[in-house]
Amino acid sequence: MTRATPPLPRAAPPPTSAAPPQATHTTPAPAVARSPLVFQSVKRKRCGACRRGPLRLLTLEGGQPRCLDCADLGHLVFLPRGDTALTRRAREESALSAVVVRFHRRRGRYERQGVLIEEQALARAEARCLADAEARARRRARDAARRAAQDAVFVAEFAARIRRLFPGCPEDRAAAIAAHAGARGSGRVGRSAAGRALSEGAAAVRAAVRHVDTPYDRLLMEGVPRREARSRVTEAVAAVLDGWQGPTPAPSTAPDPYATGTPATLDSSTALTALHETATTGTVRSM
Repeated sequence: MTRATPPLPRAAPPPTSAAPPQATHTTPAPAVARSPLVFQSVKRKRCGACRRGPLRLLTLEGGQPRCLDCADLGHLVFLPRGDTALTRRAREESALSAVVVRFHRRRGRYERQGVLIEEQALARAEARCLADAEARARRRARDAARRAAQDAVFVAEFAARIRRLFPGCPEDRAAAIAAHAGARGSGRVGRSAAGRALSEGAAAVRAAVRHVDTPYDRLLMEGVPRREARSRVTEAVAAVLDGWQGPTPAPSTAPDPYATGTPATLDSSTALTALHETATTGTVRSM
């Protein structure tokens, strides 16, 4: 915990009002349950009531730290994040639970670390997970196979488009660029919403050329600042991209699923822009 980072705000309970006479026979909707928040302390804090410390886990009451025993949470056990099914079932089984968070300074936000739950509830949740572990494993395998098939289609389409816009690009390079840009769970532009809305194709091709075909990585290892290193290799990147603008193969009689009427020769900046628009939106801009 840092003194400059206040705890997560709690939503105020909705105001209660008396039900009208004609609606007295209805059952009011139950209030939405909100788990208490427990903080993983990053500083040596002591309990404001019993002065015990330093505290690894604490709560806040009136702006003052409280240990779990003083907050009546000392009988709970910690279940770290990672197993979604176990966490969900443990919270279902536990009459009392608390969410454990820690402040991430670089990201400037609280992040969930796990939950505190009753020990008996955890045992029951583990038994439920063991009972259907095989079925859940089969479901995960099916989901993984489905995602792999989707990724293969994405990479093949992306690589084909790179080859059409850059006829001189080797097939293995086009496939490698597409696979790297669209790796699932990587957070790269090919998989991010911002990248799909902006420039995933242009960024992927240009970055691949910068790292593979220029001394950019060596400059970084020598301590050259990133912006200066990029400036030094700008002409080399442009030369490679222009070299990939080789003669366009003879047009095929088969319909092109990506574009029609593409000129035989494009400059590198126009081709990169068209690649971005196609990879991100699925449409082709007239060039």
